[in-house]
Amino acid sequence: MLVIGIAGGTGSGKTTVVREIKKILTDNDVVVIPQDSYYKDNSHLPLEERLELNFDHPDSIDFKLLVQQISDLKQGKSIFQPVYSYLTCSRSTTETVEVKPAQVIIVEGILIFTCPELRECMDIMVFVDADADDRLGRVITRDNIERGRSIEKVLERYEKTVKPMHLQFIEPSKRYANIIIPQGGHNQIAIGILLASIEKNLQNR
Repeated sequence: MLVIGIAGGTGSGKTTVVREIKKILTDNDVVVIPQDSYYKDNSHLPLEERLELNFDHPDSIDFKLLVQQISDLKQGKSIFQPVYSYLTCSRSTTETVEVKPAQVIIVEGILIFTCPELRECMDIMVFVDADADDRLGRVITRDNIERGRSIEKVLERYEKTVKPMHLQFIEPSKRYANIIIPQGGHNQIAIGILLASIEKNLQNR
């Protein structure tokens, strides 16, 4: 089993890189574990307070559960991944997703390299880098369309939490990466190097 961590700032192109990796593997050979499924449950708070929470701080993630479930997958056990809603900012109490072990496990998220125990679970760590302006443009589009937030709210959140948390936690975590992909998910040469590295690792196992 090969565990790959894909980190990078919000809107950097992590999903694009994950998609490129999945192209060289069959569906039965790879599973993707998104960090976003492991946000701590905040259903005890009023919705107004939940919407103002800082989701870009490491303390917002249930790393203990994430590390345990990655460890279980590495031991050949199935897991029941939490289901988290961005609309209600809470974790489902009745619904989970069963994830079975696979040849390649991809862990994807902005904060995954900030947790030492999670880094220990990974064989390859990739940081997807992108200019702040490019990331902001993608965040505005995504949060407005997919998460129902007004552009004013997106910009307010960006200045209040996304930008400072990126500088404090996410950007420094780049030093743990084995491979850095500049220009986000559009750098085909860098992605090609990553894919070659993955294929080589799989052949040697």
